Amino acid sequence: MPIIIPKDIPAFSRLINENIFVMDSERAMRQDIRPIEIAIVNLMPTKIETETQLIRLLSNSPLQIKVTLIGTESYVGTHTSVGHLQKFYKTFSDIKDSHFDGMIITGAPVEMMDFTEVKYWEELTQIFEFCKTNVQSTIFICWGAQAALHYYYGLDKYTLDKKLFGVFKHHKFVRFDPLLKGTDEEFYIPHSRHTSVRYEDIENVPDLSILAGSRDVGASVVRSVDGRQIFLMGHMEYDRDTLKNEYYRDLNKGLDIDPPKNYFKDSENSVVVPNWFSTANLIYSNWLNYYVYQVTPFELTKLG
Repeated sequence: MPIIIPKDIPAFSRLINENIFVMDSERAMRQDIRPIEIAIVNLMPTKIETETQLIRLLSNSPLQIKVTLIGTESYVGTHTSVGHLQKFYKTFSDIKDSHFDGMIITGAPVEMMDFTEVKYWEELTQIFEFCKTNVQSTIFICWGAQAALHYYYGLDKYTLDKKLFGVFKHHKFVRFDPLLKGTDEEFYIPHSRHTSVRYEDIENVPDLSILAGSRDVGASVVRSVDGRQIFLMGHMEYDRDTLKNEYYRDLNKGLDIDPPKNYFKDSENSVVVPNWFSTANLIYSNWLNYYVYQVTPFELTKLG
């Protein structure tokens, strides 16, 4: 089934070229069906890239999905044109009385700051509260996951000795959780971060379950016992060249950075063979099916 997005958003033509079934809003209005309502709170500076990556993952499902893009109004970045934001994004003020089957809250390049120092922290905490009553299930990614674990459960992030940068092997800790259905016992996820939440701190929260992780990255896939919160510490939405572009960007800035681990397949650091795409598609489609579609009420106002 299709993903419903505006026909003139950059992701539309790109995904069409990838043979992904996307449908413009006008055509969707003529169909007698209630699509799954998914909101994406995009905190990344590269908004067009991130929205395309996430919409691509949401498309791997038999469900018809309508996507609403949300940006912050307390802080407007400079990496995305104001015209794009005004045309395709809503703010929390616009949607605060709405309900969504699911929501995705991305990471952001603010991990070295204290949470309260982030310019849009107060606005983000309002969205966190909104998720309790107006969203069936929410995925939090990378810094977004750290922020949510801090807000909901009081867990602190800590600075790593060295940036966690590369593609890392993970192991299932819970074999039959629906979120990991179809994944192998070992699978790979990209990471790019300077901070983390301690494994033992998460383990000590009775309302949280660690589904997957590794010695290198710690806890990586975590969910609340009720399934309404999914915490993904890595970036399984990343494209083939996302880490490569980040690596060369930092090199060109003169930063001291090592090549991403387990990522390049040649000595010249140019060839990438992705090994995380199937896992990413499975986990997002499992989330949509088992933690959103199967449990959300038909009338969204009955959430909470």
